[in-house]
Amino acid sequence: MDNNLNKKKYDWSLLLIISILFVIGIVLIASATQFDKKRLIIQSVSFAMGMTAIFMSGVLDYRILKRYDTHLYIATIALLLLVYVPGIGKAQFGARSWINLGFMDFQTSEAAKITFTLAYASFLDRRKNRLDTMSEILPALVYPVPILFLLLKQPDLGGVIVFTSITLVCLFVAGLNLRFIFNSLVIFALSTPIIYKFILRDHQRVRIDAFLNPGDPSYEGNFQVIQSMTAIGSGGFFGKGLFNGTISQYGFLPVTESDFIFAVLGEEFGFVGMAVVIILFFLFLSRIYSISKHAKDFYGTLVTTGFMGMLFYQILQNIGMTIGLMPVTGVTLPFVSYGGSSMLTTMMIIALIMNIYSKSHSSFAY
Repeated sequence: MDNNLNKKKYDWSLLLIISILFVIGIVLIASATQFDKKRLIIQSVSFAMGMTAIFMSGVLDYRILKRYDTHLYIATIALLLLVYVPGIGKAQFGARSWINLGFMDFQTSEAAKITFTLAYASFLDRRKNRLDTMSEILPALVYPVPILFLLLKQPDLGGVIVFTSITLVCLFVAGLNLRFIFNSLVIFALSTPIIYKFILRDHQRVRIDAFLNPGDPSYEGNFQVIQSMTAIGSGGFFGKGLFNGTISQYGFLPVTESDFIFAVLGEEFGFVGMAVVIILFFLFLSRIYSISKHAKDFYGTLVTTGFMGMLFYQILQNIGMTIGLMPVTGVTLPFVSYGGSSMLTTMMIIALIMNIYSKSHSSFAY
């Protein structure tokens, strides 16, 4: 009896998948950084802290958080404003998105992903199947605008797209008409010239230009993509072998341990290695989708699918930019890329999903 309850408390298949991805990531980071002890320790400690949170996730009930949507929304804004506090706010990679914690730099938008998703899910939970009039739709569309504005101010275009993906998935699940979503996307597409001209910063426009001219190495960002694609192509079917990649061993590609970790994988483990990781991510997202369908309530479904949409975009964006199919952004590959703040955030997300799973009181398989 107790054994059956324990099995229901944790989704062991999900835990196995993220553990395998972490091991793959730590090996690739070791190769990409020449065994940089500080990075390896930060990554490992972040994962261990996250696993602790997962195994303690059954203590609380996620449904309690539904009552604090206003507090969570304010916390989201506060997190994004922390980067402007003198002494702790820090700018790097062209964006003011970090705070200095002493032992590590923390990207506050990572934590804001959690607080925003929890708050927005509660907001939409009260409007389930009522998003059919403008009086109901407009507040739901305005809700994320202050968050998106603060992200653009940093500027963090990758973050804007991540939060937008959370918003769109939650709106769809909450019952917003597909035609309205389609029309909104059309309007957005038509307004891209205005966004490009008047909203994007210079370095963001350069990245868009680089994406539209992939063969021109003179554009900032194209050098990274060209090097990344060359490395992946040179890996062939089985790869060159661990610690034998040129981009990791000779420093031909900047930030390989984070943004371009998939290129390290492709060069050292080839097509087979990339296929294994992509399959693992497919199983990972499938498992989360299954959990969302069996959630105890609609709030749990919204939270889980919101996180799933966010993680799906991050996986798609990171892999896509390494092979030239997406513009270069600072979006990391979950569990695999180096980054203490991103690892902690992703593990906290899994802890919340595990809590939703444990409260569903049902066992189910693929």
